Amino acid sequence: MNQKRELKQIRDLILTAGEKARRETHNEPEPNVTGSLTWPVDCKVGPGLEGAIACESRIGYVNGSKGWLIYRGYDIFDLAASSTFEETSYLLFYGHLPTCAELERFDAKLTKYRHTPRTIRRLYSFPLEEMSTMAGLRLGANLMRLAQTGLDKGRRPVSPGVRALIGSDEDSIPMETSPTGGKQAVYEFSQPAKTAPSSAPSPTLSSGIDEAACHHLIAGMGTICGAVARIRQSRLPLEPDPELSHAGNLLYVITGRRPDPVEERIMDVALVLHADHGMNASTFAALVVASTLADIYFAVGAGIGALSGPLHGGTNELVLGMLEEIEHPRHVKAWCRTALKEKRKILGFGHRVYKTYDPRARILGPLAKYLSRSHPEVRPLYRVAEALEKEVVRSLGAQKGIFPNVDFYSGLVYKALGVPSEMFTPLFAVSRVSGWTARVAEYLEHNRIFRPRAVYVGEFGKQYVPLDDRDA
Repeated sequence: MNQKRELKQIRDLILTAGEKARRETHNEPEPNVTGSLTWPVDCKVGPGLEGAIACESRIGYVNGSKGWLIYRGYDIFDLAASSTFEETSYLLFYGHLPTCAELERFDAKLTKYRHTPRTIRRLYSFPLEEMSTMAGLRLGANLMRLAQTGLDKGRRPVSPGVRALIGSDEDSIPMETSPTGGKQAVYEFSQPAKTAPSSAPSPTLSSGIDEAACHHLIAGMGTICGAVARIRQSRLPLEPDPELSHAGNLLYVITGRRPDPVEERIMDVALVLHADHGMNASTFAALVVASTLADIYFAVGAGIGALSGPLHGGTNELVLGMLEEIEHPRHVKAWCRTALKEKRKILGFGHRVYKTYDPRARILGPLAKYLSRSHPEVRPLYRVAEALEKEVVRSLGAQKGIFPNVDFYSGLVYKALGVPSEMFTPLFAVSRVSGWTARVAEYLEHNRIFRPRAVYVGEFGKQYVPLDDRDA
C-alpha cells in the first residue's frame, strides 16, 4: 500500500476515535478542579494525598469521568492526529504551538542534543545487563547531568533566577504557619562561593530553571534508552541519525533498523499520548524534588524512579504475558470467569482516574489492530485482546467503570514496532520527560517547597530503658 495513503489512514483512525469519544463524553469541565483558585483551598484528602490540590497548572487536564485528556487547551485526539512529539513538547514547555521558525529552531536543538557521546561512554562502563532497564535509564540521566553541567566536579554559582527563589522556600518555621506560611524564611543560606565557572547556559525562563538542561533531557533520554537496550544485548550503541525525527531516532537506536514512515508516525503518536498526564505519581515526584531547588536532572531522575514502580509504569509488558497465557479468543470467557472469581486484577483495565475509556486506549486500540494486519507475530495476541476487552467491558464496564487503559494496547503497538518488552516502560519515561520538565518549569515560577504533614498515631510518655535492663 502507498505509504502516503497509510499515513492518512492512521490519521483517520485517530480522528474517528476522537469523534466517537466526543459523542460519548461531551460535557462541561469539572468546576471544582478547573479555573483560578483563591488560596487556601478546602478539599477532601484521602490516603496518598488523594483529592489534595497541590498547585495550579495550565499544562494539562485529565477528566476521568468523561475520558478527557487536554494539553494546553488542545484535545489529545487532535494532537495525536496532527502533531508530532517535537511540536507537542514545545507546546507543553512554552504554552503555545510553535511557528515554523520556532519549531525549526527547536528541532535543531533537539537534533544537536540527541548526541550524548560522553554520557554513553560513561554508561557503557556499567553492568547494564545486570540492572533493570529503568535503573539504567535513571543512571543515564545522572550521567547526563555530570556530562552536561559538571555539577559534581565543583560548586556552581547560583544563578540570579534561582537566588530569587531562595528565601521564601526553605523548610522554615514561618512556612509551617497556617494557612500559607510566612513571607520570608527564618533561616537563609549564604550565597555559595564562586568557584569553578560553569559552562551551563544561564536560565532564561522566569522560573529560573535551566532551559537548555530541559532540552538536553527531552532530546537525550531517547538516545540513552537506545543505548541501554543495545548494551543489554551486547551490542554497541548507535549514534542518532540527524535525518530522522525524534520518534524515528528512538526506534532506530533501540532496534538498529531505520523505521519506515508508517512505523515512525505510529511511534510519534505513542510519544504524544504519553507526554503528560496530570499530577500523576512520577510528575509529583519530580515536582517535590524540584521544589527543593535541586536541579532538573535530579528531578527527572525522581520521576524515572517513581515510574519504575509496578503501580505506575510497566503494566503494558505484563499485559503481553497475560494475553499469551489466555492464548486464544475462545479461552477468554472461561479465563475471565476464573480471574473474576479469584478476584485477580485483569491487567490493562481500570485506572485511578478514568471511570470510562482512557482516551489514549481509544487511539492505541485501532493502531494495534492496524499493525496486527501486517505483523503476524502480533495478530493472535490482538485477537485475544479484542475478545478480552469485549468480555471485561460487558462484565464490569457499566457496573464498575472498568475499561481499557493506556497499557492494554500499547505493548502490542510496541511489539509490532520491534521494541523489546523490557524497554516498554523506558519508552514511557522518554516521552514523559517532556511533561516533567514543563511542569517543573511552571511550578518553579511560584515555588513553594512541598511539606505535607502526617498525623501522629503513636504513643506518648514512654520511659527509656537502659540497654542492659531490656532483656529483663
